[in-house]
Formats: sequence, structure tokens, C-alpha cells
Amino acid sequence: MSTSVALDIVGVSKSFGSVIANNNVNLQVRHGEILSVLGENGSGKTTLMNMISGIYFPDKGHIFVDGEEVVIRSPKDAFKYKIGMIHQHFKLVDVFSAAENIVLGINDEKYNIKDVNNRVLEISEKYGFNIDPQKKIYEMSVSEKQTVEIIKVLYRGANILILDEPTAVLTPQEIDKLFAVLKRMRDDGKAIIIITHKLNEVMSVSDRVAVLRKGEHIATVETAQTSENQLTEMMVGKKISLNINRSESLDLDERLVVSGLNCCDEYGVKVLSDVSFSVRGGEIFGIAGIAGSGQRELLEAIAGLQHTDGGEIAFINPDDAERIDLRTKTAAEIRELGVRLSFVPEDRLGMGLVGNMDAVDNMMLRGYEKSHVFVNRVPPKKLADDIIDKLQVVTPGTSTPVRRLSGGNVQKLLVGREMAMAPKVFMAAYPVRGLDINTSYTIYNLLTQQKETGTAVIFVGEDLDVLIDLCDRIMVLDSGKVTGIVDARSTTKEELGRLMVKASSTEENEDITKEGGADDEK
Repeated sequence: MSTSVALDIVGVSKSFGSVIANNNVNLQVRHGEILSVLGENGSGKTTLMNMISGIYFPDKGHIFVDGEEVVIRSPKDAFKYKIGMIHQHFKLVDVFSAAENIVLGINDEKYNIKDVNNRVLEISEKYGFNIDPQKKIYEMSVSEKQTVEIIKVLYRGANILILDEPTAVLTPQEIDKLFAVLKRMRDDGKAIIIITHKLNEVMSVSDRVAVLRKGEHIATVETAQTSENQLTEMMVGKKISLNINRSESLDLDERLVVSGLNCCDEYGVKVLSDVSFSVRGGEIFGIAGIAGSGQRELLEAIAGLQHTDGGEIAFINPDDAERIDLRTKTAAEIRELGVRLSFVPEDRLGMGLVGNMDAVDNMMLRGYEKSHVFVNRVPPKKLADDIIDKLQVVTPGTSTPVRRLSGGNVQKLLVGREMAMAPKVFMAAYPVRGLDINTSYTIYNLLTQQKETGTAVIFVGEDLDVLIDLCDRIMVLDSGKVTGIVDARSTTKEELGRLMVKASSTEENEDITKEGGADDEK
């Protein structure tokens, strides 16, 4: 590994009003190394990277590139100093080809698209990418789109690359390929910074790890000389357990049965195709899949929030074994039937809680009775106090609007409220997305507690390690189709990864077969 410093951050600070995002941060990344940047949600990771890439300008401090002080006021300035950032949310034009997106925004008045294609292929061959420069973005997988973003900054000469959560939407196989490419780039002398929250990936790919906490740089350590537990302690400031204590499934009767479910979006595109599965009381049923594979629509359909086009969603009442079809009923009608079903949606402040309302009012959203002329605020106030105490919600008080709370504290309120309803079916869509490690493990333990009461728990997650450790069974969705239901205790990330692209791969092979047959006939 080179000892030549590519990027040197010295005493950099940034505030937004009274909020200090970064406070006197010192950080170095060398040529020929991969540096992981770790920190809890709100630790200042993204703000720091945005200053390096020209999106924000520091209030004070200095930035040096290859030993020379630079001033970066825009992404254009960052490119001038050979700094390129690959954002988690891609910035590509769908109707353009890969090559057209790669040269988009370059000031050269003219370019020869053939020369661009050849240069893209040269970069791909050098680092091990697999990309067709003439392929349209809308025809690409998530992994291919990410490849285009990386090649775009390499094409413009970047020697310092910043990747923000690069593995969030990739399968295990795609992650392995990405890491192999990054290591080739490192060996070529590139300085690479990765922002991630997955400790196993940090240990796998990085040479050093920088830890931020509450806007300050805590330490930078050699990856080979640290551990996941030590890194977690540095991030949080105290020792926490990273173990998920999965209890045995109670193996109760079926609580929810979904049969032949179909669903189209507002444009008429099918997002769920003949989905069938069942969930038992006393188990955690995981749902895995690449983002946008139908997970959200499935949970909303069960909750009565999504129109469906056929099939059955049956709730089996554990008290009298009555079978109730929920498919054609609204959320209000489901409640009126006495079906105890709780839903923690992906959009916590859009669908889960009302940001301008305080904790007490948000508790009342689930317990309010239309027939009451006067509203009794004592029970919801007690519920809010109990949740704040039990889940250690950090808030000035129950009268504070929830929009003023951090994402983790908002999520604790939402999960606590839904669990307080004593549901027979509890559904959670990405309940730890954007949350710090400590809060995430609190949520995992709460889901296990629900399971132990005999509740049927449906958990949609994106971290395959967590799905395997937390759940009893895992269903995989790809392009709205069920590609497999496996025992979490015996499956592997590799098996889940293959199932996550099984349906789309089959469709591609069928298309190739059809095209080949047509050519043969010609």
C-alpha cells in the first residue's frame, strides 16, 4: 500500500444553523488504499463527503490534494482536482446510452461516440467491468447502472473516488464483483473512500477504517488490527451486543395466507404476479429482494392500502379459526372486522406518523373512535410515555412534533405504537433503514419479542445477514414473482442472491432464445 497521501482533510468544520455537522475533522486517504468511513446516522459522514465533492463548502479548515491546498466550491472544481463521487441514488438519463451518460456534461463541444465507446471498453477491460457502452440505461440492472456511474468518474480522470453506500441494492454476487473491481482500482493507485454501515463488508474490502461520532473524527485504524465489536464501540461510544438472539419458532397455525395475488401499478405495469405464501403465528417471515421487486406493494395490499387484481389474502382468526378475505377490503374495513393487523411502512413520516403532530396525537391515530364526542387524551399520553421510557426515545417531551426527532427516534415511536395494538399480524418494511447500529438491534429484539407472543411477523429487509440471523423462513421476490421460500437456518447469502435475480434471468434467457430462433429462421 502506498504511503503517498492523496487527500488530506485538516480541521474541517461545517454547521447548519445551530447544528454542528462536522467539528474540526482531520482525515487522510492514501493513493492505493480503500478507506471505509463509518459512523452512526447523523455522525457527519455524508456532510464531510459532500464538502470533498463540492456540494457543500466548509465553514473552516483546509483540503489538500496531493500535498497542495485546494478550494472546492462545486462538483466541477472537484473534478478539476480528480475527485469523483458515486452517489447512492444514481444521476443518469434513462433514455440515453451508457456512453452518452458518461460524456454528458463534459464541456467539449464535439465528441465522437465511437471513440467514447472504445474508451469505455478500455476502462472496462482494465478494471474488470462488464458493460455495453451502447446499452440504454432503462434496459440496465441496478448493478450495471452503478457501473456506468463509476466509469463516468474514471472517464473524467478521477484518482480519488468516493462511493456512498455502494452495496445497498446489490446481490451478494454483485457485491463480490464490485469489491474485486475496487481492489483492482486500488492496485492501480486510486484512492477510494467507501461510506457503508455493513461491518462485514468493511472488514472484507477496506485497508483502513475512519470512525466519526457526533460530527467528530474519533480514530482511523488498520482494518487488519481491529474487529467489528471494536468499531461498533468507537461508533457508539459504548459496548453493545451485535448478536441477534433468534428464538425457536412456536410452530403455530397459519395466520395469513396469500394465494395467487396479482397487482398492477398506476401505469398498468404488473408489480405482483401470482404471489402465494403463508405465515404462521410465532414466526418471523422474511422477504428479500432487490429494491422495487414488489415488496412495498405486497405489504400495502395486505394492509388494505393497495388495489389488487385477483387472488386471495386470508386472515385466519386464532380465536375461532374464522377465515376472513382481506383482499377487497380497505384499511378501515379491516379494522372494523376486528382484524388486529399492524403495519410499519417504509415511509415512516409519510404513511406512518404525522410529522407536525406530537407523540400523543400520533398515538391517537390508532386508537381514536369516531363515535366519541370528547377525546380522552390520558390513555394515549400514557402510551406515549411508556414507549419513550421503554424504547429510550430521545425527545424533549411528548408535546414535541415528531418531525423534530431523529429518524431512529421516529422509528421507535412508530414501532412501539404498532406493537402496543397487540397485533396478530405485524408487518415491517425496512424498519432499520437509515438507523444507527444500536437502534437497529433494538428493533430486531422488538420483532423477536412480538414473535414470542405468538404474533405472525413479516419483515422486509435489505441486509441478507440480518434476514438469515433474524428470520425463520425467507421468501425471495424478483420482478414481482416468488422465486423461492427457504429455511433461514440452512440457507446462504449466495443462495438468496441467486434467487433475487432468478426470474429476471429466466426472462432474459427466454428473450435470447426467442431472438435466436427468429435469426435461425431467417
